[in-house]
Amino acid sequence: MTEQCGESQTNPTGGRSNRHASGADGRDSGGVPEFRESQPVRALRVLLVPPDTRPPTLDLPVHLARMTGAEVRVPPAAALPDFFTPGDSGALAAWLRAGASDADVLVVCLETLCLGGMIPARRVSDPLAGALERLAILAELKAAHPALRIYAFGVIVRVAHDNDPHEEKTYYGEWGRELRAYSTAFDRHARHGEADRAALDAARAAVPADILADWVGTRERNRALHLAALDLLAGGVLSHLCLTLDDTTPYGLAAFDRRLLEARADELGVWDRLDVYPGADEVPCALLARALRPEEVPVWVRFSGLGGAGAELLYEDRPAGELVRAHLRAAGCRLADSPQEAAFVLAVNTPGTRQAHRQPDFATVDTPHRHLPAFVDALRADLRAGRAVSVADIAYPNGAEARLWTLMGGLPLADLAGFSAWNTAGNTLGSAVAFGKLAPLVTDRAAHAQALLARIADDVLYQGEVRSLIRERLGSPSPFNLGEQRADAEAALRELLPPRVQAVWDAHFAGRGLSLELGEPRLAWPRLFTGVVPLTVSESVSGGS
Repeated sequence: MTEQCGESQTNPTGGRSNRHASGADGRDSGGVPEFRESQPVRALRVLLVPPDTRPPTLDLPVHLARMTGAEVRVPPAAALPDFFTPGDSGALAAWLRAGASDADVLVVCLETLCLGGMIPARRVSDPLAGALERLAILAELKAAHPALRIYAFGVIVRVAHDNDPHEEKTYYGEWGRELRAYSTAFDRHARHGEADRAALDAARAAVPADILADWVGTRERNRALHLAALDLLAGGVLSHLCLTLDDTTPYGLAAFDRRLLEARADELGVWDRLDVYPGADEVPCALLARALRPEEVPVWVRFSGLGGAGAELLYEDRPAGELVRAHLRAAGCRLADSPQEAAFVLAVNTPGTRQAHRQPDFATVDTPHRHLPAFVDALRADLRAGRAVSVADIAYPNGAEARLWTLMGGLPLADLAGFSAWNTAGNTLGSAVAFGKLAPLVTDRAAHAQALLARIADDVLYQGEVRSLIRERLGSPSPFNLGEQRADAEAALRELLPPRVQAVWDAHFAGRGLSLELGEPRLAWPRLFTGVVPLTVSESVSGGS
């Protein structure tokens, strides 16, 4: 993977990622990406406080940083949240104070730091004063270590699409539909006035007053935390701040919160260091890309359909093209005017007109509004031209599109700069952009292969294939808590997933001087939504297997 805009790219870890002597495209005669070792200088040191401990939110950003030679430190497991159990804020503060003295960069999730984690922040009853007291440690660290660059992000409280009593307050399992209706009615009234008053009054009356007050109060507390973070940004404590919308819609309380935060940003004049957009779990990757490669880079976006920028998405409040622009900016990128100018190609597989939940969908996804064979042909041409290519598959949420994956089987997948197809379109895009931006800085080809294969294993093989097979075996279990079925689910996971991962390795990664060690897969939480696929890629003199 090479930078297209110059002969070499400075590596913030101290080394340089140079073009291969065999040609300007940085590839040898076999088409294998060439990676150069960093010079023996101190690696950039990064402290990462993630939103939780799932592989995409913790392991992926760690691996992306390490493939560039950066030294990444994460808090001890006991300090981090476990599903809806909050992390230990005292232990986390102690860890930050101990590590900040010799760190260069801090990437921190505000919800983990101040409220125990991204999911606990939607559930705990901690008062605002306590959350703000924990937030103050960032100003303390900056005052004690002025050179420390602090990149922070917060997640505007979502209005969950499902009645999940574990990721939300327990009453959401019973009152989720009514709370969603109130959310929409409140925002419509806030925007359109008295014409929507009757709908708001009816929605309010449908929810018990104590439940509504508690739910709205949690949102107001978290919004106040984000307003305080904006003040830290204005005061120079933070180098950059992302405030993201998780599982958002065009109308709702999240959109209302966004407008209030944007109005405060207008007053403070901080837009040059602020991004407000749909996303959540992927933001550590985006901010690491911004921190490790601070310069703005141009990106050529290639959609699977000529009208792909206008495609509608299920969990975002804007069309695909605007979502892409937002995620590019968050990572410190911009749209390029041509592929030749671009630092990398972001290849985005969009639905024909709108995302759908189940594959195949011939009504809104797999339609004549796009042409997948031509899209894959273009990716092949980009790779042959020596361009770094990172693929973001957002045709369906929660896993890769089977038809695209079949067509991509003829590509040299190990030559990709990145691949992503997980959860929401925003989660996928932010991860793919980070892969692409960091591609010229890669000094550890084994670490890059591990990060790339891990995404294929999760997004394609688990999310796109194995998860549905396990669900069928279990007889459509609860999506919220497997209970006693977890053991059977993990037994099936151990049976079905490793052979598929090995097959991809044998077809696309073997014979490149690397070896693969597969561990036993398991579930991150007591539900099928997130799998853990332990795998390690290392240098192998014999070529690996």
